[in-house]
Amino acid sequence: MEKFDFYRTDLLVESEEMVRHQTESEKDKLEESKGIIFNESTHGRVKLTEVVVDELGEKRIGKKKGNYITLTVPSLTPNDSEEITQLSQLLIDKLDGIVKNKEAIANGKILFIGLGNREVTPDAVGPLAMDRLREIVAEYYTEDGGEVFVYAPGVTIQTGLETADFIKAVVSEVEPDLLIVIDALAARDSSRLCRTIQLTDTGIHPGSGVGNSRKEVSEETLGLPVIAIGIPTVVDGPVLIADAIDTMFSYIASKIEEEKSPSSSLSVTPWLRSENKEVDRSVLKPIFGDWAEWPHEERVQLFEEVLTNHELRTFVSPKEVDAWVALYAENLSTSLSHWVRSIKK
Repeated sequence: MEKFDFYRTDLLVESEEMVRHQTESEKDKLEESKGIIFNESTHGRVKLTEVVVDELGEKRIGKKKGNYITLTVPSLTPNDSEEITQLSQLLIDKLDGIVKNKEAIANGKILFIGLGNREVTPDAVGPLAMDRLREIVAEYYTEDGGEVFVYAPGVTIQTGLETADFIKAVVSEVEPDLLIVIDALAARDSSRLCRTIQLTDTGIHPGSGVGNSRKEVSEETLGLPVIAIGIPTVVDGPVLIADAIDTMFSYIASKIEEEKSPSSSLSVTPWLRSENKEVDRSVLKPIFGDWAEWPHEERVQLFEEVLTNHELRTFVSPKEVDAWVALYAENLSTSLSHWVRSIKK
């Protein structure tokens, strides 16, 4: 099957270069390679991935030079408010670490932009965060003007104007020292949906993850530091189909292995498969042929090719996406408000 880069994702950790380095030995190679500084650590239940890309790394992996920080809690649920609070706090700690020229920001202006369409729930985290963040504007407003600004420009289909052009006009009027953008992202791994936050100082291409890329919003295009905070809320439909098939194959293979086990005849309770157990998929070849042992990426590519121009080519969000979006909007706005106060104290 011919190779195509069909994957649609806004997350650096899901880029082709990063996905190829998932094993420990390959991670070691990535850590030692020139142009990329790669580090992983765990903080409670939060998995932290930090990647620094320089000019050489930019040429290698096709990602802009800068800092990319990804925070993930694989077992997170919408009811886990304590863990989301910890996730938000760690995000602010890392934000504080990549912001440059804090003295100028402390005495200058900060502009917050919430990208997305508030009428489409998976895309509403940016505008909803701005609704809550507006409360801090009055604290830093005097007769001489304001120091904190909040704006949600909507999307091109609502206004007829490019989002980046809107932002450029606001930046020209406000003349901020720092721009922080919040947006919903697309993922290539369904397990990351609403359980991951990406932080980067490289800016953002609105809509790029869903194949609807608009003009870039970055330091190069605006002439000031741009920090982007994103939460993946949608995944490409073919990826979800491939994930479901992988889960089904693992279940059937585990079932076959279990039935061959002598202990299975002694069981008096319903059989439940362990999600963490490695299974031998070669037992599926008599049933499904070689396809059962295809790598996950090749299976995704097949569905992408088949569904490229089909109505089944959709993006999917979790059923609790409304709760997730409200939760992130609330926690991000609260955490960013605390951060502004700490910077301007």
